[in-house]
Amino acid sequence: MPAVKPEAFKSISTNPGLQIWTIEKMALVPVPEKAHGAFFEGDCYIILYNQKTSTGVSSNIHYWIGKESSQDEQGAAAAYVTQMDDFLGGSPIQRREVQGSESETFRSYFKCGIVYKKGGLASGFRHVDTNMYSIRRVLHVKGKKHVSATEVDVSWNSFNKGDVFLLDMGKVIIQWNGHQSSRAERLKGVQLAQDIRDRERGGRTQIGIVDGENESSSPELMQILTAVLGERRVQLKEPTSDEQADQLQKANIRLYHVSDSDGNLVVQEIATRPLTQDLLKHEDCYILDQGGFRIFVWKGKQSSNEEKCAALSRAVGFIKAKGYPATTNVEVVNDGAESALFKQLFKKWVTKDQTQGLGKTYSVGKIAKVEQVKFDTNQLHARPELAAQQRMVDDASGTVQVWRIENLELKEVEPRYHGQFYGGDCYLVLYTYAKAGKPQYILYIWQGRHASQDEVAASAFQAVELDKKYGDQPVQVRVTMGKEPPHFQAIFKGKLIIYEGGTSRADKKNVQQEPPVRLFQVRGTNEYNTKSTEVAARASSLNSNDVFVLKTEQVCYLWCGKGCSGDEREMAKTVAGIISKRDKTTILEGQEPADFWVALGGKAPYASDKRFQEDEPTYQPRLFECSNQTGRFIMTEIAEFTQEDLDEDDVMLLDTWEEIFLWIGKSANEYEKSESLIAAKEYLQTHPAGRDLGTPIVIVKQGSEPPTFTGWFNAWDPHKEPSRTYEDIKKSMGDVSAISQITVDLHNTNLNKNNSVSVAPGGPVSPGAPGGPGTPNVAVYKPHRQTSQEGRNGKMRDGIVFNSGKTVPDGKVVTPDVKPVPDVKLPETKVYDAKGPFPREQLVGKAVDELPEGVDPSRKEAYLSDEDFSDIFQMSRMQFQDLPKWKQQNIKKQHGLF
Repeated sequence: MPAVKPEAFKSISTNPGLQIWTIEKMALVPVPEKAHGAFFEGDCYIILYNQKTSTGVSSNIHYWIGKESSQDEQGAAAAYVTQMDDFLGGSPIQRREVQGSESETFRSYFKCGIVYKKGGLASGFRHVDTNMYSIRRVLHVKGKKHVSATEVDVSWNSFNKGDVFLLDMGKVIIQWNGHQSSRAERLKGVQLAQDIRDRERGGRTQIGIVDGENESSSPELMQILTAVLGERRVQLKEPTSDEQADQLQKANIRLYHVSDSDGNLVVQEIATRPLTQDLLKHEDCYILDQGGFRIFVWKGKQSSNEEKCAALSRAVGFIKAKGYPATTNVEVVNDGAESALFKQLFKKWVTKDQTQGLGKTYSVGKIAKVEQVKFDTNQLHARPELAAQQRMVDDASGTVQVWRIENLELKEVEPRYHGQFYGGDCYLVLYTYAKAGKPQYILYIWQGRHASQDEVAASAFQAVELDKKYGDQPVQVRVTMGKEPPHFQAIFKGKLIIYEGGTSRADKKNVQQEPPVRLFQVRGTNEYNTKSTEVAARASSLNSNDVFVLKTEQVCYLWCGKGCSGDEREMAKTVAGIISKRDKTTILEGQEPADFWVALGGKAPYASDKRFQEDEPTYQPRLFECSNQTGRFIMTEIAEFTQEDLDEDDVMLLDTWEEIFLWIGKSANEYEKSESLIAAKEYLQTHPAGRDLGTPIVIVKQGSEPPTFTGWFNAWDPHKEPSRTYEDIKKSMGDVSAISQITVDLHNTNLNKNNSVSVAPGGPVSPGAPGGPGTPNVAVYKPHRQTSQEGRNGKMRDGIVFNSGKTVPDGKVVTPDVKPVPDVKLPETKVYDAKGPFPREQLVGKAVDELPEGVDPSRKEAYLSDEDFSDIFQMSRMQFQDLPKWKQQNIKKQHGLF
């Protein structure tokens, strides 16, 4: 372990944000912000991410292992992580990341993607220079949400039909899209190219795009690809599928107790799913194995320092002993500071003395009557986070329509019967309320426990038809009998009654007759939270904490347990008037007449202890993308999610524990819509914590999101402009032949030889590319003026020289007389060159015809000096680029640069 004193960590900032170090000669060396997201395969890195929370700042420490890094560097990185954790008070979550198998949390820090560079420290990565153009490399881009780009050989042999590739030549980046790649993958590819242009090269690099299915429409760019990569003589390979852990694999969890006996690691299995929180003892350490997909190490508060320091090494040893891949993720969590992922693996996780919702505090183990708190419904629209927590979109004052499935068709239920649901039926309930003067709809699909499969199927079909009738706007909520959500209860104003069996249909043929004695348990203190549920009509069903309504052929009893409140008794009287028209008799527990026990079949023991105050579990919401754009249906988790992560091409699954939301993007395909509902049910069935299969599944449409959904997103903007699509970005780049040029000397395209490098005036001269030492045959860039003369080896159009060639049907470009191409001119985006930047006075508030020559009016900010940029926007270019596009545009409008 390297000798490190706390002074070495004095530069660590506790402010929210990202900090990265690499290991150089066993010492920590900071990585400049411009190089964040680029990782050398021969190095190891330490990453610290601080995030604001409701209780302060939470921290994640990652150590990243390049596939070519040495064992010494890996050991030093692990040691630094342990010491940094100790320096920060032992609260950060520690994660081990291996190249190519990083966690979703790690990948979420780099919105534009991760770039893997060949080589290590010897390649001189520390000299990040925005004028460095001595590069020739190909980046293989994979992924749709979490993108990674790996340097591969500069050859057509590295390409395939289904992925995106970037040919990076310093001043020029050409993106080639395999014809099987999706729009989302192409969008991520161009965003990565733009990120390289803006962050590493100060906006001075041009980008061209070639779609593999239509190469003939980009002959100029194909000419360049052929000159650099050689002639494509073989058929491109099929793509390799993105690895995705199966849900069943993730559900196979096992908990192990870890001890160090006589210097030997002893691991003993103690439990499998579902796990409970009380299995974890404060004086011990544990390993939780999630089916080899991820390994967690839990460090008890009272465990020894030796055990805590050995946590990471023990996890690695466990992986080796189990024969798991060396790339398996490891997460080390501290007692009392567990991650959301860790908590979700337990049946119930409660944080002691944690404030919930509206300021209610729960203390573990205290016996008390659960107090029903009425909240201010006027706050719901103003505070969507409150609506989400309470699962209430409004104060339930809207209009209600109810239909029953009868002969597989919809039969409207009379208003006087609203709130009465029979276990042998299925119902559709449409709730309409106003928001900003516009009608909003929630469509509840209530399915009885004893309804036939035909009726259940008909209820789903009729819900789709009703949804279409209202313009695909309703939010659809699947309600399982007995699991009615709070808002569903509230809309029936305390009159929600669930009958175990039977039907409300007029035609009751082949239906069992109503029993002469029925018993209902009434829970609730007001019209918002009261529900009555039929239970077995026997004495053992009673509970001293509640009120029960016993209906017989002669009389109706209101039985009041010793623990019930006056409000509960009043609500029970209302319910009793609906259940029975017989005379009502109120009896107190312990004063029952003999006829009461006779009706229940005799006396029997029942629950008489005061109900434990239930500690509400604390789980953080999780967002998943559901997509088949890669050729098969997969669910990908999105860590640290925001509104920007909702992709209109897909279906998104939001798990808030109490509910499962399925968000349907406007461009999601029908297969994804149908498959996502099946996936949501499988997600519940295979969840490691043994989730309740009756958890409501809510379907919401893009543009019609209720506050119960939007409240889970920080700073939701209902007026957010749509994100720019791949097609939008491609169009904004303009026609290749219509933009200014850079001459590239492509003589001697033998890529196996090292050649000297020369670059445009103002750029450095380097013997190798930042991507690795000795980059072969680096292009020579010569700025020149546009001319209309003919090129000697081909036609010159708009100042660009091209050799003639043919495009054959399979997309292969054939140049029968390929010769070294002198002075091939490439398209260039209009960003400032050696004569830039311009004074702010020439850019701010200027119309297009008032701008300096050559300035792109859509990117005025790119022509500011770094000093003016920071002064105007009060942030760095990096911070600006990390903002969503719509926010960038709003800021530019405010400062006269739009």
